[in-house]
Amino acid sequence: MFRKMRRIKQQVSEEKCSEILRSEWRGVLAVHGEDGYPYAFPMDFYYDEANKKIYFHCAKAGHKTDALKADNRVSFCVYDEGFRKEGEWALNITSVVIFGRIRFMTDPAEIFETAKTFGGKFFPTKEELDHELETALARVQMLELTIDHMTGKLVNES
Repeated sequence: MFRKMRRIKQQVSEEKCSEILRSEWRGVLAVHGEDGYPYAFPMDFYYDEANKKIYFHCAKAGHKTDALKADNRVSFCVYDEGFRKEGEWALNITSVVIFGRIRFMTDPAEIFETAKTFGGKFFPTKEELDHELETALARVQMLELTIDHMTGKLVNES
């Protein structure tokens, strides 16, 4: 169903993909938008490596939510900061591309626990996280991405 990577020598391991998903903070989520146009946008995310799931938060209404309700199939791309080999100008970037399906989380206890874990990645203190959960959680839609296919690739931009 999913294509094999054409430039197989550039493929990175699943462990390297997981490392990038654990360490990076943002990626680009792409959905089937309106009138046949793709719709892609940056998203903060949390990767649950044990369960191989990715979590997002968003508003309960809007273009993104409408698109996901119409078709829950998505693509998600994350890439690292890259590096330059000594004496070279070209950047070497490792990217991870994921295909999967989004589930709208509805169980309040599950939403709270997921939002708490998610927020722990971003908020500098427990007090700030607790305040945000108390004041904003009722307006938040949590999303769970189940990974159907994942590949990673190291590219030299020269």
